[in-house]
Amino acid sequence: MRNEIELEAIIEDYLKGKLTAEERVAFEQLRSNDPVVDHKVVAHKVFLDSMAQYAHVVKLKEQMDAVHSQIDVAALAENLRPHPSKLVKLWRNNRSAVAIAASFILLAMVSLYSIQSNNKQAGTFEAMSKDMARLRSTQNTLIRDIKTREANNNSNNNNNNARFGGTGFAISGNGYIVTNYHVVRGADSVYVQNSNGSYKAKSFYSDPVNDIAILKISDKRFESLPTLPYTIKRGTSGIGESVFTLGFPKDDIVLGDGYVSSRNGINGDTLAYQVAIPVNPGNSGGPLLDNSGNVVGIINGKENKTDGATFAVKSKYIMEALNAVPQDSLSRKVSYGKKSSLRGLKRNKQVQKMQDYVFMIKVYNNN
Repeated sequence: MRNEIELEAIIEDYLKGKLTAEERVAFEQLRSNDPVVDHKVVAHKVFLDSMAQYAHVVKLKEQMDAVHSQIDVAALAENLRPHPSKLVKLWRNNRSAVAIAASFILLAMVSLYSIQSNNKQAGTFEAMSKDMARLRSTQNTLIRDIKTREANNNSNNNNNNARFGGTGFAISGNGYIVTNYHVVRGADSVYVQNSNGSYKAKSFYSDPVNDIAILKISDKRFESLPTLPYTIKRGTSGIGESVFTLGFPKDDIVLGDGYVSSRNGINGDTLAYQVAIPVNPGNSGGPLLDNSGNVVGIINGKENKTDGATFAVKSKYIMEALNAVPQDSLSRKVSYGKKSSLRGLKRNKQVQKMQDYVFMIKVYNNN
């Protein structure tokens, strides 16, 4: 607790420029090496900016109240109010002009409303199962029904069919997997499958607001993965940046290529990017990567009236979820802001190196 308080004090001094040059250099080095500290700096800056803005609003209100208290409103109203006879005369002399002006105003308002309505994205997201009813009302989650039985004969669910499926990807070598919250919400049991086998997993962390969940493989047959070939991108991606995704809209892994088409999701939602990649039910939870092999987001939905308008939760929310996992429990965890081993490879080689780290998610319900 004491260390947390001291860190907050150092962050505040850093943001207010109170550190010496040497202290500032040392702190910036710590910030670049520790994503938790970097996240705290960003959050504290937002807090300080909000407080400053609130103080400005309060001061402005006090100034306006002071000015208003010195104004004799009743006297002004009495002196400036036109005589009723003048209003009647003005109306009689200009009723035609007033009617024409009113018509133009009404027409302008209708036109403006029409333009605003057309500028909004016409499509919406449609929930594809009852388990997703609490997602945003505009979300079309990409979960698919699974009709096949468990591939592994040792599975405890050998006689049951999975009801829903999606995609997830490893964030550590020892079995932690990130996916969308809506993929696993309400599950009685979850299995994950890659090219090496099918394994039982359990829910470890849930973030319904940002639509992120972390699973932990609990199957003793699972063997730890080598060092992850991709990293999580620290910054944001720009419009036109090339991206690709891997997912399981069917029983084989599928590659989708495209580009970032908007920095925001549907109707300006800042949680997600809009990307021009065709996706299908089953792609939810799949990684979205740039050409250098950095994860920039998680596929979580698409617009139902526009082909190729796909949405992906931004990478910074992945890091927030990852920070909720005790760091000493993560083995060979995904790097943040580092150089990816996929950098410089052709797309087919990138896919070969990372496909064992992308999992099909199978969700079972007893009822």
